[in-house]
Amino acid sequence: MTRAKDRVRNAAGHHSSLVVIHVITPGVIQIPGDVTVSEAALLMHKERVPCLLIKDTESSIGIMTPSDIVYKVVAQGLNPDDVEARTIMSRPVQSIEFDRPAEDATTVMASTGVPLLIVTKESQPIGVLTACDLVLSPKRCKSRIPASLKIHDGKAHEAEQSATITQLSHLGALVETSASVPSGTGVSLNFSLPGSDRPLTAHATVLKSDDHAHRGKTGQAPLKHSVEMLFTHLSVSDQTQIKAWVIRTLSKKSGEA
Repeated sequence: MTRAKDRVRNAAGHHSSLVVIHVITPGVIQIPGDVTVSEAALLMHKERVPCLLIKDTESSIGIMTPSDIVYKVVAQGLNPDDVEARTIMSRPVQSIEFDRPAEDATTVMASTGVPLLIVTKESQPIGVLTACDLVLSPKRCKSRIPASLKIHDGKAHEAEQSATITQLSHLGALVETSASVPSGTGVSLNFSLPGSDRPLTAHATVLKSDDHAHRGKTGQAPLKHSVEMLFTHLSVSDQTQIKAWVIRTLSKKSGEA
């Protein structure tokens, strides 16, 4: 896969609160190259995904989108039952790491002409980012929301820690906590949005934990860790409530600026 971060200027020190993981569609479906186009199209429709990753061989990886089917099969008068996915897949596959600024993704889409990118974490695909995602998804809202964080480590008494949500969207959150939580750990986050007494519970996977904890000026404050998490289960009603709160809060802040 062609890495987007190799195609744009390193954005170290970038202060935007919107990074790629905030707006992706989680999950990537991968199929072998000999699957027929009709079977692949049915899978895309069933799973409601914008693309499929095609792994023809270890060194030959491509991507198939609805546009590939329309222009390379239908428009050519071919029978999708007779065409294998490997013959219409597009290459190279453009990808971007999950923690890159969203502006990097916009730059790569504009420079390459591709409408979507595969999102990776340590070179492994974890989601898809489309141009529509960048336009339609709200930014993650900065906040200071008290929460409780339960770490699902398989032990009889799962650990629960106090936490503070410092950035929030319906897709995930950045959480400050005294607990050091390794990447890949399953957690649940319990909180209520400001102005609401309705409790929300979001199950999530930790993508990144900042192990460079810090103390207060006097050294008396507890160690803090920044934990980046992707929500893996959140009810539709809770998603809607968070979306509305984020949009309302961002609009209010914009009006005050």
